[in-house]
Amino acid sequence: MSDAGLPITPAGDAEAPKRIPKGVVLGKDGKPCRSCTSFASWANQTKSSLKSGTGVAGGLAAGATVAAAASSSAPTDCPPDVETLGRGTWTLLHSIAAQYPKQPSPTQQSDVSGFVGSLSRLYPCWVCAEDFQVFLARSPVRAASRDEFGRWLCAAHNEVNEKLGKPQFDCNLWEQRWRTGWKDGRCD
Repeated sequence: MSDAGLPITPAGDAEAPKRIPKGVVLGKDGKPCRSCTSFASWANQTKSSLKSGTGVAGGLAAGATVAAAASSSAPTDCPPDVETLGRGTWTLLHSIAAQYPKQPSPTQQSDVSGFVGSLSRLYPCWVCAEDFQVFLARSPVRAASRDEFGRWLCAAHNEVNEKLGKPQFDCNLWEQRWRTGWKDGRCD
């Protein structure tokens, strides 16, 4: 997304993009991509636009639209936005790493590498998927042991955290966070 409020669009689109709210990412079909867009960010931006009467949302009717825009997250029975999808995906991946064998067979190593590769091509947020494919090309899955896979996954997650301006996680603690629970007993 550019600072000018132009959407991120799939490569190769020749059409001039329409102005859409900042933070909204278009899917490859040219329509807003729910899986690539943060509902909370869009809602907060829309709420500001409604208050000032400017921007794309400035012309929207009041009432239910204002209430929906003021919400910090979508109801749980709605399609996931990029943040919900990301949290769920990281939870799944780290949980797989936590249960991965200490000494996996060649088949298990191939399976986990294939799974991660497939995920990078099937992920619903096309921007995230392409970014993960670039990461995999630079840093292929390392899965010769549970610890190696868990640390590789932690490094992948930290790279995303860095891009999003989030704090880095200490990869020396990955197993406590995802497998055994914290030493202070708060997970018991």
